[in-house]
Amino acid sequence: MSAASSTALGLRMPKGRVPQRLVRVALILLVLAIFLLPLWTLAMTALSGATLQSGEAALLPKQPTFSNITTAWHFGVARGLVNSLIVVAVGLTLQVTVSALAAYSLARKRFRGASLVLLVLLATMMMPEEIIAIPLYLVLGKIPQPFTGGTLIDSYGGLILPLVGWALPIYVLTGFMRTIPIELEEAARIDGAGDFGIFWRVILPLCRPALGTCGVFGFLMIWDQYLLPLLVAQSKNTYTLTIVVTSLQSSEELGEGVRLAAALILLVPSVIVYLLLQRFFERGLLSGSLKG
Repeated sequence: MSAASSTALGLRMPKGRVPQRLVRVALILLVLAIFLLPLWTLAMTALSGATLQSGEAALLPKQPTFSNITTAWHFGVARGLVNSLIVVAVGLTLQVTVSALAAYSLARKRFRGASLVLLVLLATMMMPEEIIAIPLYLVLGKIPQPFTGGTLIDSYGGLILPLVGWALPIYVLTGFMRTIPIELEEAARIDGAGDFGIFWRVILPLCRPALGTCGVFGFLMIWDQYLLPLLVAQSKNTYTLTIVVTSLQSSEELGEGVRLAAALILLVPSVIVYLLLQRFFERGLLSGSLKG
C-alpha cells in the first residue's frame, strides 16, 4: 500500500488523518487568499482615511473612516446607483419574461424552423458587442421616445431596450422546459387550462431553479454593462454606476481611497443578489448537469 493517496486534482495526499487535514487546510487558505485578498484590499483601502498614492493599497485601514464613501457618493455615485438600479430592475424583469415566453414556444410548440430559430439566437452570443455597437447606436437614434419628441439616445428606454433580448436565458430555459414531462401539460389541458394557464401555473413553478440561474446571470450582465451606457448616456442624469466609477478612476483630484470606495459600492449589489439567489442558482446548475 502506498504511503500517499491521490485527490481528484491529481495531488498526492500524505497518509494519515492529521497530515491530510493540514494539506486540506493549507489548500483552503490558499484558495481564500487568491479570491478574497483582492476584495479585502479593496475594502480596507476604501475605508482608509490616510492619503494614498495612485496604485497604493492597504491591507489594514489607516485612520478608518467612511469619508471616502461619502465623497464618492456626492461625486455622482448616488445618481449612478439609482440609474443602474432602475435599468437592472426593469431590464431584468423584461428579459426574464421575454426569455421564458420564447423558451416555452421553442420547447413546447411544434413548428417548422424551431431549431433554426434557436441556432440563430445562439449565433448572436458569438458576436462581440463591439461589432453591433455602432449599428445599435444608429437604430436607437432613429426610434422616437414617447411623450418627449426625442429619440432613445440619452434615455432609460435606450439603456433598457437592447438588454431585453438575450440568447443565454432563452437557451437555458428551453433546455430545462424540455425536461418537464409532457404528461403534466396534458393533464392541465384535460382540466381546462389554456396555453397561458399551463405556462403560468405548471411550467413556471417547475422552472424556478432555471429562472434563478438566469436571474443571476442576467443581473450580472446588465449590472456590468459599460459599452451600451457609454454610447447611449449623454448626460450625467442618465449615467449608470459603471460609467460614474470609470470617470472617477480617471480623475486626478480624488485619492485612491475615493476611487476604490466607488468600486466597492459597484461590487456590493452583485454580492447581495448572488447570496439571495444562491440556492436557486446552485439548484439550476445541478439540474442542468443531471438532466443533460
